[in-house]
Amino acid sequence: MIRPEFFIEALKEKGIDCYAGVPDSLLKNICAYITDHFDATHNIIAANEGAAVGFAAGHYLATGKPACVYMQNSGEGNIINPLASLTDREVYNIPVLLLIGWRGRPGVHDEPQHVKQGKVTTGLLNVMGVNYEVLSKEESKAAGQIEKAVSALRSNEVFALVVEKDTFDEYKLQNVSVDDLTMTREEAIRTVASALSPKDVTVSTTGMISRELFEARAAWGQGHERDFLTVGSMGHASQIALGIALEKTDRRVWCFDGDGATIMHMGSMAIVASKKPANYIHVVFNNGAHDSVGGQPTVGLKIDLPAVAKSVGYAYALSVDNREALNDILNKVNSLEGPVLIEVKVKKGNRKDLGRPTTTPIENRDALMQFLKK
Repeated sequence: MIRPEFFIEALKEKGIDCYAGVPDSLLKNICAYITDHFDATHNIIAANEGAAVGFAAGHYLATGKPACVYMQNSGEGNIINPLASLTDREVYNIPVLLLIGWRGRPGVHDEPQHVKQGKVTTGLLNVMGVNYEVLSKEESKAAGQIEKAVSALRSNEVFALVVEKDTFDEYKLQNVSVDDLTMTREEAIRTVASALSPKDVTVSTTGMISRELFEARAAWGQGHERDFLTVGSMGHASQIALGIALEKTDRRVWCFDGDGATIMHMGSMAIVASKKPANYIHVVFNNGAHDSVGGQPTVGLKIDLPAVAKSVGYAYALSVDNREALNDILNKVNSLEGPVLIEVKVKKGNRKDLGRPTTTPIENRDALMQFLKK
């Protein structure tokens, strides 16, 4: 394996000392090292991967030095536009180093939402004209690949280092912020889910939220037909929920969202508000972290999400940080005409033995569609 210190110092020696991106589970060790060793000006945890490329372009314009943009391969879709219309040699010709975690690599078992992305990871780079190397797990070979990448950057090219599972040695985040929040996300999810009526529908975002909702239903001996578990497409659960809410106006539709996912495509909140779905309840479980991929921070706890919701047109926007206040809101919400946003501030972290959904995405889809016909 590669020591994070070795990799980052090798890039620093070549003049790369600025990072931006969205954390990934395969990159959690390197992302943790970056967080601990770079100030907030030189490590931007971006709203989404495309925004990170935009930041890297601005950094280059200001300094003449390329930046490194890190991401899971699911973020490739978000970077296609800025790669094609900003950094490309036929437009502004701006160098960027991409560090891409290769989830779902063919031949390596992974979750279903990563399978297709894994198959097309390198193909997308080829289509975009981005040269790449699959980073070696041996430091001596990796050093040569870094030199090749830097050589391409000096020619104002974009270059990608694609990272397989278990490439980087373990590194634990040292600078962990501590807050005084007492409610766990799982406790909050169970509190909200237990308050839903039998006809209500839930669309839950990717990561721990869907996993914790699934386990709650299983613990209660319930089926999963009322829940759409959005295991991929981070940031889009709110629009899936909107699509259901506008067609099924006789049902309450709940979006169980995370702070990182909400921030990733925050403009979607304005679209929800503009459509005025009276049956729409948007619950954002906010712990200020990308919890599913190593606990890297978001700006979730530094911004006023209810104020954002109100400013774009949500009918009601509320915030709670304890179970009693959450129960009070849940007792009132059915009398409110949406769209409603409920921010639930929760602690970071999750159970170590938390399982994953045992149903397939297709089974989940079919069960929900049958439920919606009733």
